[in-house]
Amino acid sequence: MTDIRTIVRFLSAPLVLLALLAFAARPAGATDYPITLTDSLSRSVTIPARPKAILLGTGFHLVALSLVDPDPVSRLAGWSEDMKADNPELYARFAAKFPALDRLPRIDDGSGPGLSLETLLTIPADLAILANWQADTDAGKQAMTVLEQSGVPVLVLDFNSAPLDKTPEAMRLLGRAIDRERQADDFARLFEERIARIRERVARADTPGPSVLMDAFPNPGRCCYAYGTGGLGAFLTLAGGRNVAEGLPAPGGMVSAEFLLAANPEVYIATSAPAGGYSDVVIGPGVAEDTARDSLKKAVSAPILAELAAMRSGRVHGLWNFFNAVPLNVVAAEAFATWLRPDLFPDLDPGATLREINDRFAAVPFDGTYWISLDQTR
Repeated sequence: MTDIRTIVRFLSAPLVLLALLAFAARPAGATDYPITLTDSLSRSVTIPARPKAILLGTGFHLVALSLVDPDPVSRLAGWSEDMKADNPELYARFAAKFPALDRLPRIDDGSGPGLSLETLLTIPADLAILANWQADTDAGKQAMTVLEQSGVPVLVLDFNSAPLDKTPEAMRLLGRAIDRERQADDFARLFEERIARIRERVARADTPGPSVLMDAFPNPGRCCYAYGTGGLGAFLTLAGGRNVAEGLPAPGGMVSAEFLLAANPEVYIATSAPAGGYSDVVIGPGVAEDTARDSLKKAVSAPILAELAAMRSGRVHGLWNFFNAVPLNVVAAEAFATWLRPDLFPDLDPGATLREINDRFAAVPFDGTYWISLDQTR
């Protein structure tokens, strides 16, 4: 008589093989849906299935999406025009690689808070992703209510209110939501490692860093919008600088010429964009280095700025302002460190970090000039 165990083994072998093949075909670390996440506003959000039709409340979240997905536009059902309006050069680079971007429905007029409820309801979507600053507006709150009532989960991501803590958290959250957890965790760990290196060296320093002013969109017709301790201002302290505007509310605010002259910062940093008439400074995606440096030189020739200690010492720099909305801000952190504490960071190369991000993560490489020094030796 045939051994019953032999029969069982014979019958089970194909089933075991099929199970092994099915397991092997499943991507490593694949997400099991439905999944419940706690978003950046501590809201519980349940996503029933792998998202295939996402609404982006801000176009700048396409940058984060493109760092974890090589074909981010294929996931989108609609998006906001704010990135296109504020950084057309960056938009052009995404549209050149992903022409479908130009055909997506626009759910916002480009202002950011101007979410159209009528448009939102006409687009079949399975997930909406909003920025934390949108969720604080009346339009954002209404949009969240309308979307959730129609069965579309809303995930809020925060890359700007407390970027040193929130950025890796938001990247991991995004990765889990769209089943790209491994890629998102790889980027988050890169961010955390680079920030930890800066923090550790500054903590060991036995001398204080320089006083610094970060002036958003300098304009000869007014003076001046100074970054406070929130957003990009957090990176000034991280890098060992003493922010002359730290007494202002967290995001920052307008300061007078008298305030500026009394503070007399040792380092001056202007933030701006590639174009759009915001400022004399032209910097960011698609901008040549010479163009950025020449525009910075013109901007700081204004009489009020020309009197500062930073101008006399040559410690004058420019930065792409929209680092305050994207996880690329780790590169800004390294630029700040080299500007504010060159004695502590002689080996730090933010350009190398951006190249690594382009090579390892970016669906669309980030080219152009994102930071600049007036003195080419700095």
